[in-house]
Amino acid sequence: MFVDSHCHLDFPDLAARLPELLDNMRANQVTHALCISVTLEDFPRVLALAEQHPHLYASVGVHPDHEEGEEPTLERLLALSDHPRVVGTGETGLDYYRLNGRDVADMEWQRERFRTHIRAAKQTGKPLIIHTRSSADDTLRLMREEEARSVGGVMHCFTETWDVARQALDENFHISFSGIVTFKNAAELQETARKVPLERMLIETDSPYLAPVPYRGKTNQPAWVRHVGEFIAELRGIPVERLAEQTTENFFNLFSHIQRTAHV
Repeated sequence: MFVDSHCHLDFPDLAARLPELLDNMRANQVTHALCISVTLEDFPRVLALAEQHPHLYASVGVHPDHEEGEEPTLERLLALSDHPRVVGTGETGLDYYRLNGRDVADMEWQRERFRTHIRAAKQTGKPLIIHTRSSADDTLRLMREEEARSVGGVMHCFTETWDVARQALDENFHISFSGIVTFKNAAELQETARKVPLERMLIETDSPYLAPVPYRGKTNQPAWVRHVGEFIAELRGIPVERLAEQTTENFFNLFSHIQRTAHV
């Protein structure tokens, strides 16, 4: 059995196909999935999925790239987190990939938003789901300054170096691999996937993005997290059943607020 630790089933291109996607999950032994919030405006859709389906869960947060809409305050995040189907804080973090002519110094609004999410996670005990792109040094620095290790979490859709992974592991974070690890040009990431301790690894799709081989270029879906797991198992030379069991156990150990349901 597999768990998709990060997907966006509320996005329109997936929400319109939800019954089909849930059937595909069952057919591929993907028993649970965590639906990730990226804006406060769309959070009700994420929560509704978790309320309607016992094997889906929700997070609450605002993506670092999102510049419009409601800015998350500590009080707002705490209030929205106070729901049994909300099990994680984020997606949060830093993203300096698209500066659009701005300097990194101009991204203080992202850094303050990240700090707010870390403080909310520490108060609720609901782990952080961290996005970092072209910003690893600042991401790790803020994690340390805000003592994010006290709540822990996951570095989602990891694409950084082994050195960054090692530092995140030292800060009490898990490393999650997406379909990117299956790409032919991902040799460095594949080497990192060999090194990350199995008991600190998660797998994900980041649906509808980043479909793994053999579906690269298509709209991704939670069922295809199986291919991520199978690829990493082969990479590490271990039975896929072992990888599936351990990453599933890791998911439930990390997101400990989950009231674990029977497998679907």
